[in-house]
Amino acid sequence: MEFMNGTESKTGLSEDLREPEQYRVILLNDDFTTKEFVIAVLVAVFHKSQEDAWVIMEDVHRKGRGVVGTYTYDIAATRCVQVHEAARANGFPLRCVMELT
Repeated sequence: MEFMNGTESKTGLSEDLREPEQYRVILLNDDFTTKEFVIAVLVAVFHKSQEDAWVIMEDVHRKGRGVVGTYTYDIAATRCVQVHEAARANGFPLRCVMELT
């Protein structure tokens, strides 16, 4: 940037750039949501293949929770809301949470 007197000045921008924080999205097990619905959510909301959805669903069922993926805050929060909306619309109590990695 050049001023009237011909001298140059640095911009006030910081060169310290960081990657956005990442959040792990996790589905939690319950005694009512069907395995088929969990797989459908994983395919529709998280774009998982049938095979990957099956593995994650088995973790949810056997371990009580299954890690779906790691996303930036906005994407993780949006996907959690989509899961909750789909679950409620279909009469299931399926829960989805996000954890800072």
